[in-house]
Amino acid sequence: MNNARNEDNAEPEVAESLEAVAEARQRLAEAPAEMVISNHAMGLYELAAIHLTSSPPDLVESALAIDALACLVEGLQERLGENFEVLKDALANIRLAFVQVKNSL
Repeated sequence: MNNARNEDNAEPEVAESLEAVAEARQRLAEAPAEMVISNHAMGLYELAAIHLTSSPPDLVESALAIDALACLVEGLQERLGENFEVLKDALANIRLAFVQVKNSL
């Protein structure tokens, strides 16, 4: 009996979740790809910075995030639109930070 009530309560929650996913997909479809990719690239920058500033720094994880960021920025270049220069500078800065942290260990 309890299972039936739990299932009845779950149906509206599932429907709401599916609706929220559909809305998010619609917003994502409406956003320019260069904007979405740039946001993900900045997420990789942040990930690298988090690993560099952890105690102790995790150079392996940071290097992976930096390499992934480099693949996007150097691979796509001007296709990233107006964000390219900012991302290029961010990549240079996080690479410099990596070297500084590595040399301080």
